[in-house]
Amino acid sequence: MAISVLLKVMPEGTDTDVDRIKETVEERVKIEDIRVEEVAFGLKAVKVLTLVDDEEGAADEVEDELSDIEGVRTVEVEEVNKL
Repeated sequence: MAISVLLKVMPEGTDTDVDRIKETVEERVKIEDIRVEEVAFGLKAVKVLTLVDDEEGAADEVEDELSDIEGVRTVEVEEVNKL
């Protein structure tokens, strides 16, 4: 069984290249959907929807993988759903 995980990837600042972060995310994680959203005052977030196996720690592994990307300040799991 799989679960869908929606993550919010926040860059270090407004001058961080979010398109580069988006490309790196696509290289590291199997993506179902990805988009860039305005947050506030010129800051943009990358929203990532991915599917992972329904096993303990699977969502945390994806979160850790995305946290290691250069230019990323935080990664937050916003939503988890069983499929």
